[in-house]
Amino acid sequence: MSSRPTGSPFVPSPSPSRRPPAPSSATPRAARRRALAAALPAVLLAASLSGCGSAADASDDKTVTVTVGYQSKTINTVTAGTLLRSLGLFERALRAQGKRDGRTYKVRWQDYATGAPITAQMVAGKVDIGSMGDFPLLINAARGRQLHAPTRLVSVTGYNLRGALNTIVTKPGSGLRSLADLRGKTVSSSVGSASDGTLVRALRQAGIDPEHDIHKLNQQPAVGASALQSGSADALSQFVAWPGLLAFQGKAQALYDGGALGLPTFHGVTVRDAFAAQRPAVVRAFLTAQREATRSLQTHPVDAARRVAEATGLPPEVVYLYNGAGGLATFDPTLKPQLVAALKKDVTVLRAAKLTGPVNVDSFVNDRYVKQSYGSGYAKARNSTAHPSPDEVWLRGEDRTHSFTGPDALLRFAAAHHGKVRAAYVADATTGTRWFAEKAVWVRDGARLLPFAARATADAWTRKHRGARPLSYAAALEQAR
Repeated sequence: MSSRPTGSPFVPSPSPSRRPPAPSSATPRAARRRALAAALPAVLLAASLSGCGSAADASDDKTVTVTVGYQSKTINTVTAGTLLRSLGLFERALRAQGKRDGRTYKVRWQDYATGAPITAQMVAGKVDIGSMGDFPLLINAARGRQLHAPTRLVSVTGYNLRGALNTIVTKPGSGLRSLADLRGKTVSSSVGSASDGTLVRALRQAGIDPEHDIHKLNQQPAVGASALQSGSADALSQFVAWPGLLAFQGKAQALYDGGALGLPTFHGVTVRDAFAAQRPAVVRAFLTAQREATRSLQTHPVDAARRVAEATGLPPEVVYLYNGAGGLATFDPTLKPQLVAALKKDVTVLRAAKLTGPVNVDSFVNDRYVKQSYGSGYAKARNSTAHPSPDEVWLRGEDRTHSFTGPDALLRFAAAHHGKVRAAYVADATTGTRWFAEKAVWVRDGARLLPFAARATADAWTRKHRGARPLSYAAALEQAR
């Protein structure tokens, strides 16, 4: 069964709610955090025991059912979920495997909003293969070990080496211009997610205590989006694709670009250890199919964006912001050393928040199966971090995009095709983070027209460069002619 009701909308209608009063001291909040951390294992176990039916591998000698947990809306997991399912590549790989071993393979897809319920189902033996973000992956590893149902990280879906997949946003026209303005404010986040890790790290860098200096609402992404719209939250820290979606809809503007942290973030594929030991051929088939889905996305990025948009209800322009040829996410199944090193740093953040105990990352990471799918080309692929230009324009009625080497050329092209631009994407002048050109903060510095994803980075630039002044996107287009 799916955890998402059929036809449920991606973006809920905002519902009015009152701002909760700030706690009078740190003690009650600290107590609540300790209670939450203590309760998490029990909650996960209870969820798993009341989950979707019987054990995942509902198989006999001739028929094998494989259950895959994925997050359709977390679109940088699409090569292990939404796009993979749409293309039917895993089913095709299993049919080929069935011809070799005489078995019939079936795939049961289960869609979830976050990684936590996937972990709950995995430790109960009801999901065999799952995809989730880096912080949830660590919780997955810890819970699996704690409940004697270990899991292994076997591949990566999408990553960003600077952390730009997570963004803190505010409402358009908000008076908040920097992280310092969040002191004493209410911020919605999903505790235990990569985006919450970005929030915690960013606040600490700004000299703000994430435990005591803000009031944090622990909410699912959709609930947090509604809280931002209703005014019960001043800011929202979330992962792909929520920040881009809300900005595209005119419901949010970027306050803080996660790429400013310079710390890698990624999503990956985790497998139950017992399942991998029993069905290694199925794991290999999954990773072979994931590689095919990755090649399809890279070769036909516009078609992939449309497929994902159709399956999720997201606007294709938002999908392409993240998953396009020069998108925020780089898709590559290899387990790169930079990502594994970042995962080890993430353990410290989760332990400080008392969301997990020790995690042996080296034991959790298992590149055996993805190496087998690559063969001799694995080392070269693992060492590559090549990424196409993030400056692109998608014209209406076209099935391809136009790439540029910088914002000036993009602006001239967009100005020359006034009324025909479906979406234009530019890279932040300091972090390289890709954003919608019309939603970016533009600055004129001498003869240069520079885009910034967030107000904070634009303000930092103008403070350091005498004479630099902000201007609107319309003015930037006019000056670029």
